[in-house]
Amino acid sequence: MNSEISKVLVETVVCAGASGKAARFLRMVETRQAYKRRQDGCLAAWIGESIEGQGMILVQSVFVDRQAWKRISDEVIKVLDAKDGGLESVVAGPPLIGMFEINLADLHIGS
Repeated sequence: MNSEISKVLVETVVCAGASGKAARFLRMVETRQAYKRRQDGCLAAWIGESIEGQGMILVQSVFVDRQAWKRISDEVIKVLDAKDGGLESVVAGPPLIGMFEINLADLHIGS
């Protein structure tokens, strides 16, 4: 990680796939997280599935700054949404979304 970075931006989304579309929804979200991980400015991106079996997923991404988040988010729309139509048709209701600024020293990614 870059030693010049003191704070990072963490995007957190809690959502679920629409009834009958959960598997496609999960594949689409996984594709978006993999895409983000390949972009300069994204330090990490992952998905966590609910242990309660309710189909809820936690989607988190860590960006070096707001500019990287904006650029990568725009790229996801331009590249992936244009290809597969976007998540709106496969998501169950509005997602819960939060953006958080975290001290890089407090964030431990990897070993």
